[in-house]
Amino acid sequence: MKHSARVFWKVFLIGFAAFALLLILINVGVFGKLPSLSELENPSILQATEIYAADGTLMGKYYRERGNRSNVDYHDISKHVVNALVATEDERFYEHSGIDGRSVARAIIFLGREGGGSTITQQLALNMFSERARNPITRVIQKLKEWIIAIKLERNFTKQEILTLYLNTVPFGENVYGIRNSSLTFFQKEPDRLNVEEAAVLVGMLKGNTIYNPRKNPKNAMNRRNVVLDQMAKNNYLTATENQKLKLKPIVLNYRKQDENAGLAPYFREVLRDDIKQWCKNTTNPATGDPYDIYKDGLRIYTTINPRMQLYAEEAVAKQMPVLQKALNAQGSIKKGGVWKGHNNVLDAAMKNSERWKNAKEDGLSEEAIRNSFKQKVPMKIFAWNSKREKDTVMTPLDSIKYHRQMLQTSFMVMDPVTGEVKAWVGGIDFKTYKFDHVNLNTKRQVGSSIKPFLYCEAIEEAGFTPETPVENVVQDFPGYGLVPAKAECKGNTVSMASALTYSLNCATAYIMKQIGPKRFVEFLNNINIKTKVEPYPSICLGAVDLSMYEMLYGYTMFANQGFSTQPTYITRIEDRNGNVLESFQTKMNQVISESAAYTTTKMLGGPVEMGTAAGLRSRLGVAELAGKTGTTNDNADAWFIGFSPQLLAGTWIGCDDRFIRLESGLGYGGQAARPIWEYFFKKVYADKTLGIDPLARFPQPEKLRNELTYDYMNIIDQTPPPGAEGTDQGNGMAEQYLAAPDTSNVPVESSLNAEEQKVLNEANQNGRKDEKKTTDKSAVEPPKEKKKGIFRKIFGKKDKKDE
Repeated sequence: MKHSARVFWKVFLIGFAAFALLLILINVGVFGKLPSLSELENPSILQATEIYAADGTLMGKYYRERGNRSNVDYHDISKHVVNALVATEDERFYEHSGIDGRSVARAIIFLGREGGGSTITQQLALNMFSERARNPITRVIQKLKEWIIAIKLERNFTKQEILTLYLNTVPFGENVYGIRNSSLTFFQKEPDRLNVEEAAVLVGMLKGNTIYNPRKNPKNAMNRRNVVLDQMAKNNYLTATENQKLKLKPIVLNYRKQDENAGLAPYFREVLRDDIKQWCKNTTNPATGDPYDIYKDGLRIYTTINPRMQLYAEEAVAKQMPVLQKALNAQGSIKKGGVWKGHNNVLDAAMKNSERWKNAKEDGLSEEAIRNSFKQKVPMKIFAWNSKREKDTVMTPLDSIKYHRQMLQTSFMVMDPVTGEVKAWVGGIDFKTYKFDHVNLNTKRQVGSSIKPFLYCEAIEEAGFTPETPVENVVQDFPGYGLVPAKAECKGNTVSMASALTYSLNCATAYIMKQIGPKRFVEFLNNINIKTKVEPYPSICLGAVDLSMYEMLYGYTMFANQGFSTQPTYITRIEDRNGNVLESFQTKMNQVISESAAYTTTKMLGGPVEMGTAAGLRSRLGVAELAGKTGTTNDNADAWFIGFSPQLLAGTWIGCDDRFIRLESGLGYGGQAARPIWEYFFKKVYADKTLGIDPLARFPQPEKLRNELTYDYMNIIDQTPPPGAEGTDQGNGMAEQYLAAPDTSNVPVESSLNAEEQKVLNEANQNGRKDEKKTTDKSAVEPPKEKKKGIFRKIFGKKDKKDE
């Protein structure tokens, strides 16, 4: 053998041995751990946690960057996607065993100019690394790792499983990963419904998901799609005629970016996120031994939210809130800026918490220069009550702060009072602009007269009161406490307890409070699952206490649920990515009052929706039975309405985050501001027969209407002196004084009221004096004389003692 031949074979054998040794060293993990066989069988690919509504509708996801993935099975992917992928990325996919020698040789000879050497299996292997290596040497090592992993994948997975794994992991740009997400984002379709040309568009993006993005670069995307179609024709997945016809078609997108601001019930999903994070922290993933990760473990969260009810709830809010906002913007204090007098600290804090201030500070600007910049007009987007919930305008950043803080906010929650299932959750007017949720347990506002049913129920349950019991409509003097209400014009007459609740009489309520005692009432609130610490001041009977919407509905469940308090629940079960149930959640309830007390209070709550502070509500909805209570607080800072049918309980609140900004008219009362949202929602629900909410349903009547009638309530008097009860703030005025058209030079909103909105405002003018006065500081409303007698008969269907 010639010397040159010996050298060649020696070099070849040494090189081959070195290469084999290198592969062995890579395989045993010398250059970094490779996935184990179990990891290949159950690939640990980042996968988003998905949230589902009660009917299986996908509501949204929780994910980090590169984690927005939703896996689908092979049979859930259109055959056109599979054919396009194989034809374009790996023509011999069904023939090789992970590495295509011909493709590797071609890539080496032509230095990649005629196409790469990676198979689909190798590309899947590459996707298992956190990122593609940039250094040439480390890239060679990574490439060899790809080959080893690819061979293992081919040995342990079928071709269909490899294709499915690949399509579930590949990026499509715009932080969209996987075939399902890309199909939903660009075409609003599940991947099994993609047609040939749509499949070709998506597969074409894999070569460059920015340059071939059909939304950003439609011409490039069209050319790339046609290349994919040509490849499909070349590999006999299309006929030549089909190919030519399809290439002439335009790309028709139905694009909607999936983000946290889109999707169903965004406020609810944020509250749910915190709950699931806590669950993950306390629950171990058996596959890893670590706590579950909400952002990568592909959990499936099934909730109680009803999509149709949620849409009706959001629609109800969108119908009422613009009307109220226009009325608020038309007030002199808003138009002239007087509302901010004495509140510069609020504006100052808002400026310093803004991104504009922080960025300017980082750039080294002085505080004076930064403040001056807030007074210079600049182009910006602001919230607006239109279809996009935003508009372009030019204004100063300081005016923008005022504008956005002057927006009325709301909360609206709907639940089944028997099962506790939360059906709808609206935490504000627009999640994109206002992230703060006003429904959850930690967001509390003064509740006004909506707390009164609890006191009246306790009087029935523990003190032997009945709806006919005479109560004094007189200011009450609590020794050591002062007068409650502190300043009010009470008639000094005696009315039935049913009349007092119907017309929300503050003095009569204070009389009942005196019989029960503040301390005992606080204990009762705690017993019915109002867990906020409430101080035992007499004024709490008029609503001078901050509670959450969640707590209030929790408390109200006992009325519709025959004395059982039912905790609101919104998660039914949690599954892992493979559909295994990790935890199920059951209804939690306990009996807190007797069935008779619950029924009697419920029947009394029929008064406000018949002839009281929400008069005519039941008849307008055309239902057999309904119950509810309004609530209004100091200067109309908070407006409430909580009501229920035998099958559904809902509550709504309206107010500004800054309590000194409020509607200075009868339009700001609970019966005018909050009640229309509730009414519109229930009107839609009753009209939708698919929801199964029966307008003829009645509250179940217990065999005995009264029990436990003897209770020594006179001795339950709290001796701890509290601060005095809140006083009366006079001069709020009526709606007609404040409803001029807004000045658009100062506040960029539409100035005119349409016919429907003007009708609402006119009704407010007519009904303002009849509606409930402010419960913590306004004088009580005296019921019309013709309605003082016989109200118990009208509500309960039997005679009042006063009529006998």
